[in-house]
Amino acid sequence: MDLYEYQARDLFEKYGVPVLPGIVADTPEEVRAAAEKLGGVTVVKAQVKTGGRGKAGGVKVAKTPDDAEAAAEAILGLDIKGHIVRRVMVAGGANIAREFYFSVLLDRANRSYLSLASVEGGMEIEQLAVEKPEALAR
Repeated sequence: MDLYEYQARDLFEKYGVPVLPGIVADTPEEVRAAAEKLGGVTVVKAQVKTGGRGKAGGVKVAKTPDDAEAAAEAILGLDIKGHIVRRVMVAGGANIAREFYFSVLLDRANRSYLSLASVEGGMEIEQLAVEKPEALAR
């Protein structure tokens, strides 16, 4: 499967996995309405099927609906590694104490699945694999 983040979030929710609220939006006006509905701090996240969204400017924290709308204006239309952002997810904010990374991917070379996990979060996971391979469980 190759899912957008909002699709994975919806599947998790469907099967009882705790997730933050999220609303998909295609325009800055829809993002504003979603931020108003969710209330409080929100995160506007580009929905593209590639990594590095945050570093590319595709993930922005918004303290107000005005901030969320401005974030959407900056993110929608953005080119992230050849993927044009046409949709965003507005998610409820959270106080993050620790980040973890977990992925299941297809290892084409070995014709099998590969699970990767790290207690050091997912930012720069490729760099972590090179510089500190013991921090990445396979």
